[in-house]
Amino acid sequence: MTRRVLIMGAAGRDFHNFNVVYRDDPEVEVVGFTATQIPFISERRYPPELAGARYPDGIAIALEEELPRLIEELDVDEVVFAYSDVSHQYVMHRASAVMAAGPSFSLLGPDATMLDANVPVVAVCAVRTGSGKSQTTRKVVRTLRDLGKTAVVVRHPMPYGDLVAQRVQRFASFDDLDRADVTVEEREEYEPHIKNGTVVYAGVDYGDILEQAQKECDVLVWDGGNNDYPFYRPTVHITVADPLRAGHELSYHPGETNLRMADVVVINKIDSATHDQVAEVWGSIREANPRAIVIRARSPVTFEDPVDLAGKRVLVIEDGPTLTHGEMRYGAGVVAARQSGAASIVDPRQWAVGTMKDVYAKYDVGPVLPAMGYSADQLKEFEQMINAADVDGVLIATPIDLRKLVHIEKPAYRVFYELEEAEGSPTIADVLGPVLD
Repeated sequence: MTRRVLIMGAAGRDFHNFNVVYRDDPEVEVVGFTATQIPFISERRYPPELAGARYPDGIAIALEEELPRLIEELDVDEVVFAYSDVSHQYVMHRASAVMAAGPSFSLLGPDATMLDANVPVVAVCAVRTGSGKSQTTRKVVRTLRDLGKTAVVVRHPMPYGDLVAQRVQRFASFDDLDRADVTVEEREEYEPHIKNGTVVYAGVDYGDILEQAQKECDVLVWDGGNNDYPFYRPTVHITVADPLRAGHELSYHPGETNLRMADVVVINKIDSATHDQVAEVWGSIREANPRAIVIRARSPVTFEDPVDLAGKRVLVIEDGPTLTHGEMRYGAGVVAARQSGAASIVDPRQWAVGTMKDVYAKYDVGPVLPAMGYSADQLKEFEQMINAADVDGVLIATPIDLRKLVHIEKPAYRVFYELEEAEGSPTIADVLGPVLD
């Protein structure tokens, strides 16, 4: 008897799980997806070109809020949870709601969903969004290059547009990003790699992506999204932990899985965290994964150009996902503003318009502006907020130069951050031995 499955997701892990586990399974019919976390990704279909011959009409994607109705109307037997960076309590609340309606509730693990590459793989994951995966991945790629290895980055999916066109995406230049009409979030992840001369792959079908990407590298680097675990089986698994959210490494899904699986744990931001916060993360590592090598690191902020912000009122723009489902109230921009002597960080919420109001209503972010731009209209609303703010200057703490995407009428200053290992700590180079043979 065919099992009727509904997949709860956020346009990433859910599609991967379908492609790898369910697409060709004659004993399962996937009757729908639900979507959350990311705006504008529901009310569309997983297209037949990707869903395969068993799904000639594709598969509908609905809002997660529709889950009780969908379970009843679609006669669902099992609900599969397939997204990340949520608390264990959050997952079990969803499980309880599903099971109260009758179906089974399940999670798919790494052995069911990881694909095997024919080249060594370094996976960079995290316990929470905003822990510092991006700068850690850049450090890994630079180190491999210094060791004479060609690396290609495969980024966790962010398929927010035309899913068929995004089946396999290869980005080697800024022009490639423009042609693909990527969102701000995608650009934040891809552009720094491209700037450093690294090819980036992403998309929807990670089997097809793997076939192409592994042909042009000595080492494949998995650049994880949120706190999800890798789609490809790693040779070296690096997990980044954030002491500014000490305790979250054991209380968020699937970040704890990454902590327990890791060969290497990077305790980042030791220059911003307190001794007690760092010690708590150390304790979690000793409890959950005592075999892991631990790297102590910092991500110091620097300005693109010399800046004097003493006495100035500033608007701080931070990385969007770090503030939204990452639940951070500030990031590198606030740190830079404080270090540079800014008189105040101005709360931008009073100038919020359109969907930006929705962002502030849904997420408890601090007095900062999350970088948003999941549609052209939202990017215009974002620009409108920046220019309406009564401030002396704007601090841009995202990995990209937003001035190329929106017109900023006030003086704007960019902030950068890269990973540095602490003195006396093991280094990224020290842990890459298994991929160098």
